[in-house]
Order: sequence, then C-alpha cells, then structure tokens
Amino acid sequence: MARLPTYFISHGGGPWPWLPQMRHMLRNLETSLARMPEEIGEKPKAVLMVSGHWEDASFAVMSAARPGMVYDYGGFPPETYKIVYPAPGAPDLARRTADLITAAGLPARLDDRQGFDHGTFVPAYVMYPQADVPVYQVSLRQDYDPAAHLALGRALAPLRDEGVLIVGSGLSYHNLRLFGTGAKGPSTAFDQWLDATLRQPPTDRTAALLDWESAPHARTCHAREDHLVPLFAALGAAEGEAATRTYHDTDLFGGVTASSWRFG
Repeated sequence: MARLPTYFISHGGGPWPWLPQMRHMLRNLETSLARMPEEIGEKPKAVLMVSGHWEDASFAVMSAARPGMVYDYGGFPPETYKIVYPAPGAPDLARRTADLITAAGLPARLDDRQGFDHGTFVPAYVMYPQADVPVYQVSLRQDYDPAAHLALGRALAPLRDEGVLIVGSGLSYHNLRLFGTGAKGPSTAFDQWLDATLRQPPTDRTAALLDWESAPHARTCHAREDHLVPLFAALGAAEGEAATRTYHDTDLFGGVTASSWRFG
C-alpha cells in the first residue's frame, strides 16, 4: 500500500448532510469530501480523525471496537439526534497509535468509551457512506499548544505507510458569534494568509504556522483555536510535503470563507 496523504478539512456546521438547506449551501464541501476516496486511490485500513470536538488533558485514543455516537450540537431537528454512523472502530490500531504517541514523549491514554463526535461522523459519512472503513479518533490536548499538536502529527506519520488515512477535522474559520457580512473581511484575509503560508517551503511554513496568532484577524476567526489545531496534526504527519487546497467557499452563512487542504 502506498503512503497515504493527510488532510485538514473544514467539516461544516452540525449535522448538515441530513438537513437539505444546509446540505445545498455546503454542496462544494460535500463534493470535496466525497472525492477524497478517489484522490487516495485505495480503500484505507482505517481513518484516523483528529477532531476539534474532542479534547482531553493529554492525548487520548479512541479504542472501542464499536464506538457510540456523540451528538455535540444544539438546536437541530429531533431526528438529527438519532443519526447512527455504524462504522467499526480500530482497537489494534488504537494501541499502535497510543504507542507511537508515547514513544514521541507525549503522554497518551486509550479511551474505550468515547464515541464519534460530529467532527468525525459527518465527514466520514460523506466520504464512506456505507460505513465500511474502520474509524477512530485522537483527541486534541486542552492547552491547544500548536507545537504539541505538530509533534503529535509527527508521531502519527508512520501510520500513513500502514494504510491509515489521517484527517484533521476542524474549520478554517470558527467564530459562532460572527456570521454574515461581518465575517467576510476577517475570514477572507485569514484564509488567504493560511493558503499562502501552507504553500511556502516546508521549513518556512512550519515556523509561520506556529506563529499563527500573528496572521490577519487570527483571533477574530479563532477566538478559541479548537477548530484550527487539527491542522497542526495533519501537517506534522506530512511536514515536508506539498499542500493542495481541496475545497474553497467564499460566501457561507452570508459571508464566511472556508477551505480544506491535502498534504502529500
């Protein structure tokens, strides 16, 4: 099996594939996620999601054989709290993953209770609607330290040669208090900075991203960086490889610009 790329994806809002109006708005995102299996070229052994919706004091690795569901959104129709994405977990790979993380000097633990949050089951459903690929997660660390999450990605890199698709699932813009026209300027400027930075030579790119708070409108776009730090894990696992933008929208929710990237 060839070395797989890694991705940082903007996963959209809530359970959008099950809501016709949101699904229409996010049709470009849906197309990009559905295209990922074709880009990869082969069915992976598993998908490893680093989602902006699971945090822990240290890095935690989902180890359940049959993960449950976590409906970590509010204000949506009742039927969206009954969605089940029945993909199996990957307990053996979870143990391998935890070993790689601890070998890199990063404390990690196995968690057999954590279920799929919507940063995981939503994109996974669009990518593999038959739920026929095992899926598991690694948590964020609650301190959001960019260097630690970059180190996490570096630790996970060997999994790419073992058939594991590594996906950082967040959003390139995440300010739930600023949508509409007020979001247009900040999200556009930050997205342009992010795209230009990711296209730099790897050594320059890493240093610039670690200083992401100096980017235009950084804290407007990410008052809390929970939806940005999955990028560092995806990048760290493919640190020396080129970035390609795989998704781009410029008028979501009345003004938001958002993007996704592939590494490798």
